[in-house]
Amino acid sequence: MPTTFQLTIDCADPGPLVAFWSRALGYEPEAPPAGFPSWRAYWLSIGVPEEELGEGDCADSLVDPDGRGPRVWFQQVPEGKTVKNRLHLDLRVSGGREVPLETRRARVEAEVARLEAAGAECADVLAEPGQDHFAAMLRDPEGNEFCVC
Repeated sequence: MPTTFQLTIDCADPGPLVAFWSRALGYEPEAPPAGFPSWRAYWLSIGVPEEELGEGDCADSLVDPDGRGPRVWFQQVPEGKTVKNRLHLDLRVSGGREVPLETRRARVEAEVARLEAAGAECADVLAEPGQDHFAAMLRDPEGNEFCVC
């Protein structure tokens, strides 16, 4: 049986990342466990100290509404991001190598524009003349790198 996993992303403030990544991935904020009006109430009930919970009462995790993809948890940490990610997401929107390069390029550019409108910043375009590849490297609202390809 395969092992299930969640993707955990350290951050300063889960709220903006939950909003951004829900739009980017088509995921939904995860509802609190049954019997709890909020995630804050749940975390307090299992003994997480209030000072570790930060401000607000928003969801800090996302789930795939179709149940296929992994859960994504935004773990609030005190330190900021300082170096390049060692792990990043590739958002695959182009359709793959069977699709003509110009069509793939247009799809990637459209997704980059949509994500920039949601708060991402385009950091680099990955395209070399003569190469059958087009992608873009972006940063989410806290500077975490990811690619659109």
